Amino acid sequence: MAILVDEEKRIFTLHTEHTTYQMKADRYGVLLHLYYGARVPGSMEYLAVQRDRGFSGNIYDAGEDRTYSLDTLPQEYPGSGTGDFRSSALVVRNADGSECCDLRYAGYEIAKGKYGLQGLPAVYASGKEAETLKITLEDRVTKVRVQLLYGVLAAEDMITRSAVITNGGSGQVVVEKAGSACLDLVSGDYDFITFHGRHMMERNFQRTEILHANQVIGSRRGASSSQYNPAVIVAEKNAGEDFGNCYGMVFVYSGNFMCEAEKDQVGNTRVLMGLQNELFHYPLEAGESLTVPETILTFSSRGFGELSRRYHRCIREHIFRGKYKTCSKPILLNSWEAFYMEFTGDKICQLAEEAAELGIDMVVLDDGWFGNRFDDNRALGDWTVNEEKLGCTLGELIQRINGLGVKFGIWIEPEMVNEDSGLYRAHPDWALQIPGRKPVRSRNQLVLDFSRKEVRDHIFDQICAVLDQGNVEYVKWDMNRSLVDLYSAETPAGKIAYDYVLGVYEFAERLLQRYPDILLEGCSGGGGRFDAGMLYYSTQIWCSDNTDPVDRLRIQYGTSFFYPISSMGSHVSAVPNHQTGRVTSLKTRGVAAMSGTFGYELNPAVLSGEEKELVREQIREYRKYEHLIRRGDYYRLTDPFADAYAAWEFVSEDGSEALANVVLQETHANKAVYYLKLKGLKPDALYREEESGRTYYGGALMEAGIPLPDMGEYQACQLHFRLCPV
Repeated sequence: MAILVDEEKRIFTLHTEHTTYQMKADRYGVLLHLYYGARVPGSMEYLAVQRDRGFSGNIYDAGEDRTYSLDTLPQEYPGSGTGDFRSSALVVRNADGSECCDLRYAGYEIAKGKYGLQGLPAVYASGKEAETLKITLEDRVTKVRVQLLYGVLAAEDMITRSAVITNGGSGQVVVEKAGSACLDLVSGDYDFITFHGRHMMERNFQRTEILHANQVIGSRRGASSSQYNPAVIVAEKNAGEDFGNCYGMVFVYSGNFMCEAEKDQVGNTRVLMGLQNELFHYPLEAGESLTVPETILTFSSRGFGELSRRYHRCIREHIFRGKYKTCSKPILLNSWEAFYMEFTGDKICQLAEEAAELGIDMVVLDDGWFGNRFDDNRALGDWTVNEEKLGCTLGELIQRINGLGVKFGIWIEPEMVNEDSGLYRAHPDWALQIPGRKPVRSRNQLVLDFSRKEVRDHIFDQICAVLDQGNVEYVKWDMNRSLVDLYSAETPAGKIAYDYVLGVYEFAERLLQRYPDILLEGCSGGGGRFDAGMLYYSTQIWCSDNTDPVDRLRIQYGTSFFYPISSMGSHVSAVPNHQTGRVTSLKTRGVAAMSGTFGYELNPAVLSGEEKELVREQIREYRKYEHLIRRGDYYRLTDPFADAYAAWEFVSEDGSEALANVVLQETHANKAVYYLKLKGLKPDALYREEESGRTYYGGALMEAGIPLPDMGEYQACQLHFRLCPV
């Protein structure tokens, strides 16, 4: 069994194939964290050492025992007002105005399978794949209860954590802060690895020492954001790509979040993941509950690479859902960088003709097809087809495109509204804005109040009326601004940020239930909502609005630490690149885009005959390698932030095939020979490099490497290896 309980000692042990997680309800009912790391047998309670720490307070139950202090003991779910002066996982303002939540053990339950969360995305797994542990804690005075949920996926080496907070008392309480996971590590020096960024330069790797300070990342923007991703690594000092101990924490949520890391006064390390406490004051009446989104935990003793591959498998197998969880995805051509909003129905059909001639599967009609939408200052919220602009109905356009053997997809931005729109003129109160104040504009648009069902229903009905007009097989869901004016005509201010995200999830779930065969791609100004929560609904997310392949090397590198390559929306775009002005070869653009969903963001009509033939070859190559890219084990071979060249590799699960990808980032006169060391191969097996026909032993390729061809700056190559038959 994955979950073991020592009833007498009240010790709970969670075993996965390679890890152990252990906790104990002690003599006072405090749930102490004992251990998380490589798999070990027996009790680890000896690690929770008690000593008199002077000004560290002692709970009243301990009497004159000054060695018992929650200020220094490792805890599973620390509440506020208990004498623990470190960051709390839970802060509750009680009916009497006090802020205290003293949680004590009240029971447990074990269930087969993985728990689910009402209204929230979560890892799913069957009774054969997972077990659930539920531990109930209660404040004996206020009757606030917290049910801690632990999902154990033993074969995946994954443990998930969530919390359900219930007001069991008679008066209103307000949840001011709520986390889903706390890691208290009693020894060791650690680094905090986070992924910062901005619009068009998301998820940059950042490693800092965990200091005697409260180090915080998070989002207040209403979405998980481009600025900080809700996924972190806590690593020992010597941990690297292929060695060392490290812990991963991935928050399955698409809204405001906060992750805190601190080293306390006696050298313990605490890391908390949960909801952002700013703009969050969640009232609970008697009997009401709040569910905290879950955190996916894993521990790796073999560095970041192993940690990443575990998250990739977990998300592919236990987050992805629907038709495109396993089947191939279409190679698409998006109209945005081809025409922006300057298109007609005939132009879109010409794009489809080019797509058919090149072997591209789908054409996507991006922004500009609805209402009076001729620029980005108007018409959001008016989701009716502009038939005058198209020169036909949407159904007729789709029929023409399908008649060419090409699939059709469309862009939407359902959460947004322009003031210059019929919807806003009819329902100004449906937009988030504070009475008596002028709203904060961004991209000249406002945000619809998706915490309100009537607003969601209206937009949903409009979108469905569009999708029902023809054979729409793909939807790109965009969100192009952050939430600022958090005031709703119906939802209390402290609930808006959380309830808004629940509304987004409810909308997405309804869309997928009604159109189960549609491929949904998430987008938020590119990668501003790239998180495990959205991947539960959209198996791919537009990785960045920056399509420059050189910048993408870093963006996709950072994204790969947690998210599968098959989830990264990535396209070959035109040159000079529309974001950076950089000119790169079609080969390089193709190699970069193949580390993702692969598609095109350009107008093929302006390509030369030679370039079109290269596009056809790229498509043939992608289809040849797709099984490796979509399902293979992913290895980072270099660091594009530090090394002269960026390199990464896909290896089949059985080790019989590998694809290495290389892009030279800088060049110099009389430069050295670069040797690329591969990973994940069978050391004693012989591999054949397909283009040259040369053979190498796997051990040689991994230990000594293979010399790279002489390439110029921003040039790329791919090396394909197959196991030689015995």
